[in-house]
Amino acid sequence: MNKYEMLAELLLPDIKNLPDYYENLYPARNLPEGARVTRIAPSPTGYLHLGTLFAALVNRITATSTGGVFYTRIEDTDKKREIEGGIEDIIDGLNRFGITIDEGFVSGTNESGIYGPYQQSRRAEIYQTYVKELIKQGLAYPCFCTAEELEATRNEQEAQKLRTGYYGKFAKHRDITFEEAKALIDEGKPFVIRLKSPGSEENKIIFEDTVKGKIEMPENDEDFVLLKSDGIPTYHFAHAVDDHLMHTTHVLRGDEWISSVPKHIQLFKILGFKPPKYGHISPIMKLDNGAKRKISKRKDPEAAVHFFAEQGYDSECVINYLMTVAASDFEDWRRANPDASYKEFKFNLKKMSVSGALFDENKLLDVSKNMVAKLSSSEVYEKLTAWAKEFDSEFYALLTKNPDYTKAVLAIDRDVPKPRKDIAKWSEAKDYFSYFYDELYTPCYELPENIEKADAKAFLESYKNVYSPEDERQDWFDKIKAIAPEIGFASETKEYKANPDNYKGHAGDLSTVLRIAITGRRNTPDLCSIMQVLGKYECIKRIDSAISNF
Repeated sequence: MNKYEMLAELLLPDIKNLPDYYENLYPARNLPEGARVTRIAPSPTGYLHLGTLFAALVNRITATSTGGVFYTRIEDTDKKREIEGGIEDIIDGLNRFGITIDEGFVSGTNESGIYGPYQQSRRAEIYQTYVKELIKQGLAYPCFCTAEELEATRNEQEAQKLRTGYYGKFAKHRDITFEEAKALIDEGKPFVIRLKSPGSEENKIIFEDTVKGKIEMPENDEDFVLLKSDGIPTYHFAHAVDDHLMHTTHVLRGDEWISSVPKHIQLFKILGFKPPKYGHISPIMKLDNGAKRKISKRKDPEAAVHFFAEQGYDSECVINYLMTVAASDFEDWRRANPDASYKEFKFNLKKMSVSGALFDENKLLDVSKNMVAKLSSSEVYEKLTAWAKEFDSEFYALLTKNPDYTKAVLAIDRDVPKPRKDIAKWSEAKDYFSYFYDELYTPCYELPENIEKADAKAFLESYKNVYSPEDERQDWFDKIKAIAPEIGFASETKEYKANPDNYKGHAGDLSTVLRIAITGRRNTPDLCSIMQVLGKYECIKRIDSAISNF
């Protein structure tokens, strides 16, 4: 046994498997040529962030477009920052927004797939096996530096205006012998295991980023930590081992990781692995006083994906909006394919913004209005009641008290060739439909300036005598037009426009009076349909109330 093998046994005596054991345990995936295997690997240290949802979408659609696999892996090596329920919040949030997970954590509590476990805290033995092999090859070593010693080194480097880090002459234990290491271990000194980097900052690495194009960076020469003192790996090492064994072909992640690429490529080469393709996604930005900045967890409520659920944005609307952020050619495709699923879109990473696209809630609202308008009344009922059940129990009780009535309300101006585009999110529905429910309805009898109260009252008195809930739209409006001349209004709008001085207004103005009496509003969906749903008793009651208030 040579000195490196002796050192490996000293440091990791309980590791008996060789890397070949895991290479055979996790065979290559049987996928068609060109299929991409992507993943997201969130840390359960907080809520599901908009950036994580966006990255998950990019990874999901990349896999879908190529007939590949998208999986989730939990990077929970930082136990101090982990929050209770963090895994569930992230994975269940992805599911809520329709990000289908093929493998890994498919829900907050369930894993699926043969490349697991998909949680780094349960893969310690795998990482230690590969670290032990590096130690045997003289490519890794134990470091016994204390936090105070590392701080002193940093201060020295800063004083000399040198790059900070554990490298070169500052790598104190780089050439530690077996005997020195054993003596320190016998003294009970804690240690980490570091890579013995073969790199030099004088050298350059060049890689083709699938989003940003060709990038050139200095080669890594830092002896960074592979295993922490508790035997748990750092992100850098776990990433290399996991993405190799899980056969990830494309690592698509936030561009804050670009600076780590030299370390990662070096690790893959040292371990004898084929590196994946890297693509770095620019963050979603926001305008703040005219300047672009990253969306902030502290400043921006929309940073939390829960914000969109709470507001009642339909998940597919949010995803379709994010697709416009992700791909510059998606909007043209959507116009040409208005009814197709976004999953049919042929996504190209080269069409992504390299500088960071702006989050535009007005555009989200516009996308959402267009998509909600296409939903059938039954679809709206299911989605609206599901949202209200979770976020507005009072509204939920009203909606479900009489489902047939609610469905009739929702069908107005909906199941038609050109539906209205009034609702963008479910939180708007309570106010929008309030006049259908006595518990929510607040009358408002404010008339337009061109209509006198006496005329409004006279019109409603006459209309009440001819009103029939069986009237279809044309008959309904013909009755309004028939009353108009009796009180000095034109039956036709064109008559009024031709001789405005001869009339107080036109039949359309009188329909506004009726609309105000029935709904308290000047702008609503088709009033004839509204009155049919409300029924004769309720309509007469509201007309009488309006008469008494004019």
